[in-house]
Amino acid sequence: MTRLLVESTGATLRITRGDTAADAVVVGGPFGLLALGGDSPEALLQRGVVQIRGDGELAQKFRELALLLRPDPEEELSLVVGDVAAHQIGRFVRLARGWARKAAATSVQNLAEYLAHEARDLVPRNEGNQLLRGVDALREDVDRLAARIDVMTRRLDAQ
Repeated sequence: MTRLLVESTGATLRITRGDTAADAVVVGGPFGLLALGGDSPEALLQRGVVQIRGDGELAQKFRELALLLRPDPEEELSLVVGDVAAHQIGRFVRLARGWARKAAATSVQNLAEYLAHEARDLVPRNEGNQLLRGVDALREDVDRLAARIDVMTRRLDAQ
């Protein structure tokens, strides 16, 4: 485990390795920590992928500061190829990323359907739901039967 200490000196940030005490500690794996800069950091905290210990408000301020420091690739590219070309390249990259996400989701769905219906390695969703409803109904029936047996046993003991 690597510990990095991020300190604000008022004008700059200083990042060092060290074991000194910190006011706020953000704990997580490398991918979880990188994902904090993404669209839904709250979801990571709720799932427990990343944990904040200590002063949460201070950790939130450092997160906001890190978001301000995040580079804008399209802006950086515009310095090399110009604004219009950089915007077109950025638009293409966003479209390609969206297409890749949709293709991945479709592939996963197709694989799940193949494994459920063709290969019969997975239980289809409707069959699984039907089984779970049957198990719940059976459990309720057994609970009612146990309650009736308990009432009848008390009646016999009372006689």
